[in-house]
Amino acid sequence: MVDTMDTDDVDKKQMTDSGSVLPIPWLEKYRPIDFEDIIGNKEAISRFDIFSKKGNIPNVILSGPPGVGKTTTILCLARHLLGSNYKEAVLELNASNERGIDVVRNKIKMFAQTKVTLGLGKHKIVILDEADSMTEGAQQALRRTMEVYSKTTRFALACNTSEKIIEPIQSRCAVIRFTKLNDKQIAEKLIEISKKENVEFNSEGIEALVFTAQGDMRQAINNLQSTSDGFGYISSDNVFKVCDEPHPLFIKDMLKFCTEQNIDEAMKIMHKLYKLGYSPEDIITNVFRVTKTYDLPEFLKLEFIKEIGLTHMRITQGVNSLLQLSSLIARLCKKTLKS
Repeated sequence: MVDTMDTDDVDKKQMTDSGSVLPIPWLEKYRPIDFEDIIGNKEAISRFDIFSKKGNIPNVILSGPPGVGKTTTILCLARHLLGSNYKEAVLELNASNERGIDVVRNKIKMFAQTKVTLGLGKHKIVILDEADSMTEGAQQALRRTMEVYSKTTRFALACNTSEKIIEPIQSRCAVIRFTKLNDKQIAEKLIEISKKENVEFNSEGIEALVFTAQGDMRQAINNLQSTSDGFGYISSDNVFKVCDEPHPLFIKDMLKFCTEQNIDEAMKIMHKLYKLGYSPEDIITNVFRVTKTYDLPEFLKLEFIKEIGLTHMRITQGVNSLLQLSSLIARLCKKTLKS
């Protein structure tokens, strides 16, 4: 007797027979499928929306910081443009794939030569994620491939810095720049996901997630899921336990003591953070983040940031002792005294 179950039923049966079903990471579960669902960078995304409707897209370079929706935007474009031909007409290569000169000559070239029947004005798409990590030889080989197969194939390169892409490729592509997402956009998305997943949270917890993410939506969602799985409640303390960063409240208190010229109390907080095991680079990075938004007179804030920047430079050069951080506290108190 022939079993006539559809594929969905077979998948469900296999999943049930194998025991517990592994949940999908929230990052993939809530990855946008339509352009309207992508957060931020509305101008850039509206251009891709027009490309998906009109077809005949150019080769593009999407440049910007991590976690702002570059890859998601390309995937949305490919889905809208190619429809049912999506799987056979899209080749996606990530930094995890080997992408030396051989891959360009063989895999990408073979894909570009493959015949796929598409509608008028539609092309096959090669997506190269983290394109700035490709070797220069591979980029030189890619340049020629882009020219030869321009009638049938388009290339979309996502990278953090377009400067690492060689000039000949940049001149063949439309460069579209993405910027960091603002705090409000990230907070709204985190609250939306928390409500859908029935996760309890408070406003301080969402603020802490936004603070640790620094404009990176991917980081924010991952931290949200980690905190939810670990503690079941999104609070400020729980978030910083998961992310393991110096708590901004300590740093705010430290800056407060610096503005009051209370060097002893400020030193106590700095010594406490150092003894908790945080690296000097983590401490100085969070001191800078907090100082940017801390309520200070403008001229004094600029002086503080200047001193923090100099200390950060010395720490990255290898002078990362407690003495270096203590001298920063002394200089901040001195700046307050002068003002």
